[in-house]
Amino acid sequence: MLSFLRIERFTAQLAEKVNWVSAASVVFIMLLITADVTLRLFGRPIPGTYEIVAFMGSVIISFSLPYTSIQKGHIAVEFIGQRFPWLVRVIINVINAFLALVLFAVIAWQCFRYAQVLRSSGEVSATLQMPTYPFVYGVSVGCIMLCLVLFIELLRQLRGAEIE
Repeated sequence: MLSFLRIERFTAQLAEKVNWVSAASVVFIMLLITADVTLRLFGRPIPGTYEIVAFMGSVIISFSLPYTSIQKGHIAVEFIGQRFPWLVRVIINVINAFLALVLFAVIAWQCFRYAQVLRSSGEVSATLQMPTYPFVYGVSVGCIMLCLVLFIELLRQLRGAEIE
């Protein structure tokens, strides 16, 4: 029990830190786009802005997933679920957490494999000639962290099912 709480707390703290990377990426994109639009007025746009925004978008989405999941920030259809008995809700939550865990584990694995292919082939972006594989690895890391959060949620739901 104590080690579960420790793992849960560590995961929440790590997710919050990674979420700050996501938030900083949003600020960076905002500043970059503002600078690019301003410099366009003087005929000096920033080369590769579109690529950088796309790469940072992958960071924003994948690094915000674990924290959003911990905070229950995703859209949920609760008005139907609240009408079910407690045990049915627990079963639905267990199935949901398990299926999401499997899905994001597959996504993480496939992103990792794809990043390896990109790295070995030397794939770079069109304008900046920047390697693309680190961002795909980043998506994989975000999905792995989400898997940890979903696994903890699955265990929490299973423990809740044991209580009654």
